[in-house]
Amino acid sequence: MAVRPILWSVSLFSTSLIVSWFIFEIICRVFVDNGMHYHLEMWKYSLRLKEVSPYAAIGHEHIANGDEVLMGVRVRTNSDGLRENGRAVANSESVRVLMLGDSITFGWGVDERNTVSAQLEEHFEKSLGPKVKVLNSGVGNYNTAMEVAWFTKYGLAMLPDIVVLNIFINDAEPTPIYSKINWWDRYLYSRVIFFGALDTVSRRLLGGSDWRSYYDSLYEEDSAGWLKMKNSIAKLADLCDEKGIKLIFVNYPELRQLNPYPFRHINTKLSALASQNKVPYIDLLNSVDMYNPETLWVSIPDPHPNSLATSVFANALNIKLMREFPEVF
Repeated sequence: MAVRPILWSVSLFSTSLIVSWFIFEIICRVFVDNGMHYHLEMWKYSLRLKEVSPYAAIGHEHIANGDEVLMGVRVRTNSDGLRENGRAVANSESVRVLMLGDSITFGWGVDERNTVSAQLEEHFEKSLGPKVKVLNSGVGNYNTAMEVAWFTKYGLAMLPDIVVLNIFINDAEPTPIYSKINWWDRYLYSRVIFFGALDTVSRRLLGGSDWRSYYDSLYEEDSAGWLKMKNSIAKLADLCDEKGIKLIFVNYPELRQLNPYPFRHINTKLSALASQNKVPYIDLLNSVDMYNPETLWVSIPDPHPNSLATSVFANALNIKLMREFPEVF
């Protein structure tokens, strides 16, 4: 006889939970999603502009001919999956600079004309005329190993004269393994908000790894991601040398704290890695360390470089490339 009240209580609780979650989902869609919520916009990016690559080493790729608005800016990919203002790669440019990288190279949160690649091309055009094409192959959530795999499979066919390996501190992360996207992951805004908030709480209040200690852990000598990054960089250096392609490493700073910068020891490791592979190297920290960090962010709390930061980076990179490879230009 006591079973019926228990079933009724369970049913009432389950119904209340479903209704509450439904209301939460509506709140997330109507009020939270303002087009600038970092977790939601990254989720939309992964669903609408990315697909799992047929090559496991690459992980994921941009879809061809995508067109979305993310973080308040239009994002288009061309037929090669590059963020190239909707244009396919032509074969007529005199000099080609291929930018390998992640969301920073891609230009997360900045307009097409304000990516580092687009502004770098504008610098070249002002000094050299329209003889240089800068190709932006940046893809969000890539690491160095994925970038090198992408270059080996696709980038070589674009016949670059110069390859710029754009490095960010999280490039020593392991390559993700993908599983089939379920219904909850594909459609529920509330799930993105809930787990994003849960991650923040765990880091701040429950002793989870903060961003400083997390990045430090990536560069421990026995870290699998760091070892793979070093092997991939050596492979890229050898490949470019074999093909007669100029190669340069560019290190972008983590913009949450610039002075004092907490990762100079990691920059030293990256500089040594460049020297070991006989590749020119530029550390862009020096170009922005006098700024208030938040003035360089896409939004608070998203520390991706905004148009001011990308402008400073492009200017520094332009000067370095012109000095390093005068014979190319």
